[in-house]
Amino acid sequence: MPTLLLAEDDAAIAETVLYALRAEGFDAEHVLLGGQVLPRLQRGGIDLLVLDVGLPDISGFEVCRRLRETHGLPVIFLTARSDEIDRVLGLEIGADDYMAKPFSPRELVARVRARLRRHEAAPSSRRGCFELDEEAHRIRFAGHWLELTRYEHALLAELLRRPGAILTRAQLLDRVWADALETGERTVDTHIKTLRAKLRQLDPARDPIRTHRGLGYSVDVD
Repeated sequence: MPTLLLAEDDAAIAETVLYALRAEGFDAEHVLLGGQVLPRLQRGGIDLLVLDVGLPDISGFEVCRRLRETHGLPVIFLTARSDEIDRVLGLEIGADDYMAKPFSPRELVARVRARLRRHEAAPSSRRGCFELDEEAHRIRFAGHWLELTRYEHALLAELLRRPGAILTRAQLLDRVWADALETGERTVDTHIKTLRAKLRQLDPARDPIRTHRGLGYSVDVD
């Protein structure tokens, strides 16, 4: 069964939610603070996050914003506020669903199941040793989902859309860093370096990113 992470500082609500999830056969873990979410996710094994907006250290909105730089897993917000502006903000920064307190634990479990089914059915395409999941914004390499920053993901995804094709630094800047107008070509080189390091950690024998001197970069998926 999938493993869920609940970030909720209200002990009564947390106990109720954890009981409901575990009663339905889910594995469920619990943290009290927003600052504990990303370190736990970085260890892997979490399939969905149930995230309270009003955490005492960092708002759930900020946690989700940081989360979406590296993770594509589903997020369901819990909040005491039901204003439309809050719902819109939550969805715009990457939440998949939104439940206002008080809520039915059975309804939450139903929404968890629906989000997991949708996430598992998200289209993905294999590129040799890579798997590119466009909808969930994640990339698998050597059997593992990569932990990438926003720009690392966008850079590798751009290369994977045309395996073997050489993309110049100017093309990559235009497609990946279009919203960062003051970014220079050295930024591309820096991100290529960090990408290579992360790929090498998973498969030291393989170096799929190719440098073409005077031209640009390509990716070899064989």
